Amino acid sequence: MTLVYEGKAKRVFATDDDQVYRIEYKDEVTAGNGAKKDAMAGKGRLNNLITSRLFERLADKGYKSHFIKRLSETEQLVTKVDIIPLEVVVRNIAAGSITKRLGFTKGESFASPLVEFYYKKDELNDPIVTDDHVKLLGLADDPDIAELKKQALEINSILINIMNQMNLDLVDFKIEFGKDKEGNILLADEISPDTCRIWDKETKENFDKDVYREDTGSLIDTYTHFYKKMEAL
Repeated sequence: MTLVYEGKAKRVFATDDDQVYRIEYKDEVTAGNGAKKDAMAGKGRLNNLITSRLFERLADKGYKSHFIKRLSETEQLVTKVDIIPLEVVVRNIAAGSITKRLGFTKGESFASPLVEFYYKKDELNDPIVTDDHVKLLGLADDPDIAELKKQALEINSILINIMNQMNLDLVDFKIEFGKDKEGNILLADEISPDTCRIWDKETKENFDKDVYREDTGSLIDTYTHFYKKMEAL
């Protein structure tokens, strides 16, 4: 199959259907916009299994994404979409960059979820942008911005419920969206411990990539533990 795109964590291949892509998850992990990078055997498998299962859970709740089906332990089929170059971040609890930017105390719960946009531009280090910036850059118009926020909050509600069943707190997460050939905005990319910040409700133990960012544990062990908890539901 023809390689269409290769990113930090995935390879995207064309298929016989021009509206369907095959995605292969790689055994690579990065942090700090690629400043820290390692190869880890089994990491692609775990992210694919977790993402596929979470997309299936979203579909069970009537939420449509680009996900079609899991093909293997490292591959899935997805609907082709034109990615909107925005990372949509939803924050429920203060952690990470927002504690540095705005002085929130780590672990402080927000009264309501906060939605932020980040411009996907590696050479600019993916800067945070306002709605007006998004429109000025021609990335989305007002109806699309409203739809992105609406879908992000809907996904947040579903994920919080899943995490609660696992005795975990969904601290924050980033997602991406794209438009299909009809112009519908669909959730794309992945949802995994790579793209979420997840804490144990009691111990505050990390179940996400912070164990790699901060060198506090084994990423493979952490993701395996998360996957086993999810499959036990």
